[in-house]
Amino acid sequence: MIFLYNILFPLAFLFFVPSMILKLIRRGGEKRGYLERFAMFADEKRKTLEAFKGAVWVHSVSVGETVIALGMIETWLERDPDARFVISSTTTTGQALARSRKPVNTEVVFCPLDFIFFVRKTLRLLQPSLLVIFETEIWPNLIRETRAFGAPVALVNARISDKSAPGYKRFSFFFAPVLERLSLLCVQTELDADRFKAVSPKLSPTVVGNLKFDQKPPAEIADIDLTSYFGPGRSRIVLAASTHPREDALIAGVFRNLKPDRPDLRLIIVPRHAERGPEIAAELKEAGLSFVRRSESPDGSAAGTVDVLLADTTGEMLSFIAAADVVVMGKSLAGHTEGHNILEPAILEKPVVTGDKLSNFRFILRAMLEADAVRTVSDGSGLETVLTELIDDEKAAAELGQRAKTVVEKYKGATKRTVELCEKLLK
Repeated sequence: MIFLYNILFPLAFLFFVPSMILKLIRRGGEKRGYLERFAMFADEKRKTLEAFKGAVWVHSVSVGETVIALGMIETWLERDPDARFVISSTTTTGQALARSRKPVNTEVVFCPLDFIFFVRKTLRLLQPSLLVIFETEIWPNLIRETRAFGAPVALVNARISDKSAPGYKRFSFFFAPVLERLSLLCVQTELDADRFKAVSPKLSPTVVGNLKFDQKPPAEIADIDLTSYFGPGRSRIVLAASTHPREDALIAGVFRNLKPDRPDLRLIIVPRHAERGPEIAAELKEAGLSFVRRSESPDGSAAGTVDVLLADTTGEMLSFIAAADVVVMGKSLAGHTEGHNILEPAILEKPVVTGDKLSNFRFILRAMLEADAVRTVSDGSGLETVLTELIDDEKAAAELGQRAKTVVEKYKGATKRTVELCEKLLK
């Protein structure tokens, strides 16, 4: 199968080149060094990486996975200050985060595309002692060639979603040989362990919990002056975080209904993909809401006073969460059910509202619901009711946020357990 994969991969890649280039142009983040995806490293970068030969290679995908990958590296360095790491991502936004927050003894690269010659060339340059892959980055050549190079491979914080489970099982003839090359498989829940074993009974997954519970906010979170957008005085702010198509219009409609009786109410929309800015701007205009795009007025000087800030930028989510009174988490409304990580606002003790089905974060949602630490809704009417409660009752909102933070504290520890298991692979 790997032979067929290596024949088809270049053909498939050519098909996706246009969309790949479009995303690179439209999406923010760090684009310098993007040719590393094709194993083309600048001379200066090659010299820098000389000092990291034999380091642990940690691979994440985008922003969410990079956050927990950086946390794992920090935990590892607390145990072994002399350890060295190379962290890779596939997106420009993940790259920007990794470069801005990289710990000591750590270098950042783009992960090569899973074409056998790109992977081999990168391996010769990095010569890793161990490859640690986060969540669901199951790239056959990356795993196969790293093992052939002589380094163990660990898949950590691994999960198989409801949507993906049937596909993994259906194509187990392809995935099983890849997964069986893993030296370590750390999964989030018992359900994930069962799903991996359904792909291959030979696998021996270890349930360690979800590393997302161990997230730590930066020591300092940049403060954004929102008065330049919303005017002087205190505003009550609803944050629509990591929104996807159709959600922006739904949330904006609810906000428009709540606004007349609450003159100090403001809305911030942070789309998951900043390039959706023009699309959302058109929706806000149609809804008759005054707004400004942060990408066009970073300091608010050209804004005047508006009701909605469309934050179509990258790398500022924590700042907006810190400023919010209530957080509505996206990819959970208007037909979306996968969900996004609701722990980020919980860590900052913010009251969180989300859809009632988070297929990618089922355990986290259940843990929050059991502690009455999150509000779930199924439609716009439910969202309006819940937002009314949390906006008008500051005490109830604060208590909800406090309970959410307590849940995070309760389930901490997966990172330490994962690091201990990974360290054993180096002995």
